[in-house]
Amino acid sequence: MSGAVRSGAEATGLPRLDGQGVGRRALRRRAWRPVAVATTTWAGAAVGTAFPDPWILALILAIASAVSIGVFVKFRSPAIVVAAVALACAAASVGTVATLAPTRAQIGDLQVDGGRHLRVTATVTGHLSRSVDGGAWFDAVASAVSAGASTVRGALPVRIGVDADGRDRLAASGQGSEVVLSGRAIPADPADRAVLVLRATQVDRAPPPDGVWSWFAALRDGLLASTRGLPQPGAGLIPGLAVGDTSGLDTATEEAMNAASLSHLTAVSGANCALVVGAAFGVLALCGTRRWVRVAGALLVLAGFVVLVTPEPSVVRAAAMSAIGILALGFGRPTLGVAVLSAAVTFLLIADPWLCRSLGFALSAAATAALLVLARPLADGLGRWMPAPLALALAVPTAAQLVCGPLIVLIDPHVPLLGVAANLLADPAAAPATIAGVLACVAPFPWLRDGLTTLAWIPAAWIAGVAHTTASWPAQNLPWPDGPPGAALLAAVGGAVVLAILRPRRGPRITALATAAVAILLGAIGGTSTLRTVAGPLTVPTDWQVAMCDVGQGDATLWRSGAAVALVDTGPEPEPLAACLQTLGIDRLDLVVLTHFDKDHVGGSPAILGRADVVLHGPVGEPADERLLDRFAAGGAELRTASLGLTGTLGDTRWQALGPLPGMEPGNDASVAIDVSGTGFPRTVMLGDLGAEPQAALLRRVDVPRVEIVKVSHHGSADQDPELYRRLHAPLGLIGVGADNTYGHPTARLLDILTSVGTTAARTDTDGILAVWRDEERRLTLWRQRPP
Repeated sequence: MSGAVRSGAEATGLPRLDGQGVGRRALRRRAWRPVAVATTTWAGAAVGTAFPDPWILALILAIASAVSIGVFVKFRSPAIVVAAVALACAAASVGTVATLAPTRAQIGDLQVDGGRHLRVTATVTGHLSRSVDGGAWFDAVASAVSAGASTVRGALPVRIGVDADGRDRLAASGQGSEVVLSGRAIPADPADRAVLVLRATQVDRAPPPDGVWSWFAALRDGLLASTRGLPQPGAGLIPGLAVGDTSGLDTATEEAMNAASLSHLTAVSGANCALVVGAAFGVLALCGTRRWVRVAGALLVLAGFVVLVTPEPSVVRAAAMSAIGILALGFGRPTLGVAVLSAAVTFLLIADPWLCRSLGFALSAAATAALLVLARPLADGLGRWMPAPLALALAVPTAAQLVCGPLIVLIDPHVPLLGVAANLLADPAAAPATIAGVLACVAPFPWLRDGLTTLAWIPAAWIAGVAHTTASWPAQNLPWPDGPPGAALLAAVGGAVVLAILRPRRGPRITALATAAVAILLGAIGGTSTLRTVAGPLTVPTDWQVAMCDVGQGDATLWRSGAAVALVDTGPEPEPLAACLQTLGIDRLDLVVLTHFDKDHVGGSPAILGRADVVLHGPVGEPADERLLDRFAAGGAELRTASLGLTGTLGDTRWQALGPLPGMEPGNDASVAIDVSGTGFPRTVMLGDLGAEPQAALLRRVDVPRVEIVKVSHHGSADQDPELYRRLHAPLGLIGVGADNTYGHPTARLLDILTSVGTTAARTDTDGILAVWRDEERRLTLWRQRPP
């Protein structure tokens, strides 16, 4: 009987679908249902954290879930079940928000927003993240908040900031330390997790961690100590790759990692958790243990790893996803990645709804989703033009870049053109560096730890080299529109790239349009990059000896002798300075002069950190000034303090400091004025921001020479001494000034002074970049980027 009867598939000549194949298809379809649940939970958390009364919203969502269940009883539709579960999860997430409402009300009763002095006892729960002012911020759970005679007790999530001195006091503290601080509250956003944001002015108690926390801190400290004898920058990367600790990473390498789209390697993520869990599974499997023992062992190792690296949002997400995958494996259920990711996101948003507002959490989830959904199709599409292994290697970073790019543009309006290539080169080295680093961290013997750290240094040094090489390419960061419009535009570009690679059979016209758009975009990017990197320097006369950058309302002046280049001040922001140096074709600076530490003269310093050999600076007035100099020193610069009469050479030129004058307080009037001269060089004096009084004092102390170029003081303000400009008698005056500035610079008084002494004014607000040199006939020649 069975031999005479054939299945319908066989009778019709269709491919046979056995029960297993049908089951897999159904499983894949059902795997997308958790996506709807996760999306609804995320939306509920976003609304709930901003809702004035979250209890009401939680009740509404719970009722809607109950109604959905009632509807399902009648219609028996799977979609209704998904809706009911999604609404229930959203209600649970909003309910978590609501549980903090009484605590927020108690904190509000203390009237902390009025700037009352507070004393807080709290347990540190996260890394101390360095702030731009040299201080630090960290998350903690407060057990007591006191304001006068009133005290609120409980488990209160707080965010605490300290200055540089406070950061030094907290150096021995870590996760699990119970600290006592005093300070004033900063108004907290009701949509944030923290019920209190404290700016601490005094650290009363900062003990090191105790108990199990002390043991984990000792492991991290041991890894840091083991790297200190190894060459930088690879040594500083090892703790970041292994346990996410970037405290030993020099500023230049940290910025290079960010510029090269490699910063995810120093933020512990799903890849690290997968490596740790995989290693644990492998060891237990080699020991011949049962499945449940492997599962339990992997979960224990994962929990220890999370505590070791501290539970940052990306770590928590990765650990939750790994834990769910381990449990699914333990129960013998297939683990489809999208379903696992969705379950992890849902679980985390119920436990911590404020993660919905964390960009790091969003990037982590988006990158994982991109690898699960896009990597394989992109690899298949790229496989039409290249070998399959290379296609897959390219598809992984490309998928992550396409999906995460629109989110990153919201905080950094640049597109890293070499990000995919940098990841392709660096990612293979991340696994051995991470594994060796983690093993070194837990190694029981110092000699074993040092040996493993040395092994980890080799791939870490490679990653650092890739980062610095990528970041040094002038056209690496393509400027992009910022904000939501920029994100939407980049998302559209990403969609067009996906269509152009996949080339789906459906919608050939849309595919052709996307391909044409990508071709046009590539042409535009190529043309822009060529203008920025090749044509840009070609537009500036190659013989320039003195140049002034257009950096807005600020100063950035250069002089050059042969291959040696000096920069005097950096302007207010790094981007304009970086663009100017790129246009002038300058990669390295032999000398940097910081005339004083006002932002319009040092704010652009991040653009040249790690690129300066010597930094000559004026008087230090604030702790932030010292911290800036420390950053230059960490980048390899030699620091020198300027004094009246100090001299030096640059190429064939000789420079002399005409300040700071004795008795002047740090600031404008203590600016380091510079006199530069040399054979064949137009003698130049740069006056910093000296006002009329110190200019007159300079005349009394120094025999001011006649010069050919004067860098006009203080952007052309009215506070000038006409006698100084008469004595200098310069044919040309350079004015660094921002267009439409609110100060009225350059002032009519200054312009009249220059006219009266025969000095031609050239200004960056109208002329753009300025370049000056002596021609073959020794005539002074001025080039303007924007001719009048």
